[in-house]
Amino acid sequence: PVVCDNKIVAGSTSGELLCLTYQGKLLWTFKTDNAIEAPALIENNTVYFGNLGGTLYALELETGKLKWEYKTENQIMGAPTLFKAGSKTILAVGSYDYYLHGVDATTGEGLWKYESDNFLNSAPAIYKGKAVFGGCDGFLHLVNMTNGLSAGKVEVATYVASSPAIVGNKAYIGDYDAGFTCIDLDTKNIVWRYQSPDDGLPFIASPAVVGNKIFIGSRDKFFYCLDIKSGKIVWKKNTGSRIDASAVANNNQVLLINMRGDLMLLNQTDGSTVWSYELGAAAINTPAVINNAIVVAGNDGNVYFLASTF
Repeated sequence: PVVCDNKIVAGSTSGELLCLTYQGKLLWTFKTDNAIEAPALIENNTVYFGNLGGTLYALELETGKLKWEYKTENQIMGAPTLFKAGSKTILAVGSYDYYLHGVDATTGEGLWKYESDNFLNSAPAIYKGKAVFGGCDGFLHLVNMTNGLSAGKVEVATYVASSPAIVGNKAYIGDYDAGFTCIDLDTKNIVWRYQSPDDGLPFIASPAVVGNKIFIGSRDKFFYCLDIKSGKIVWKKNTGSRIDASAVANNNQVLLINMRGDLMLLNQTDGSTVWSYELGAAAINTPAVINNAIVVAGNDGNVYFLASTF
């Protein structure tokens, strides 16, 4: 779920995008031809999202009315991101057709395509006018947002499905080889790499960064806190189930949900549990946090609105 202007927007595997009030009232739905697994991006009263049919849509936030659609050649699994270049706003979205697509956010016109060597699963980040994203070709790519030209790439692992977090000139990203890597985006060098010594399950989630700590969950059931300068483990916690959802952090605490539906608020200092809540349904998507409340989309077809002390 994504929240904007007191509205909750969430996609469904039925192919519907839903817009709800905080009280759970349905404001509108928009039906597409395939499942929606990526979160939406909301900007300037417009909702941008892709589906597994490979279509990127732009809708009016207030009404759900279609503004435009843009076709790729395969499924879209990650959210789009945007970059403002003068008077033009450019969306970047990855597809399983191997391309990162640059699309005019106002008109839906295709502006450029950048070809990778495998599926693109994640949402790009932006650094100095460049899209930064991992691919299933194992590289972290940098692509100029104005023209789609390569600005370099760094080999990371076999597959990279996680979306990067960028702090300063460093990108932090997990991978399918149970590794987590810090990359200098200016020199294109790996600064450090944490490698899980255990069962080698992937990092699908994306990291949250607060101060000198990085937080990320893994399919090995553990939630990790890493030191931002060295990549060493500060602490890790067994949550009892695999984690695909990204964490949400404030200055002192970090919120996570695992694939069993256990919602947990942890102390950032030592990983101790502040509170936990059993949703009663599996969850693979990142919660939205608003005004002392948490919004979670469950695999049971329900959207949950929970009061919170986060």
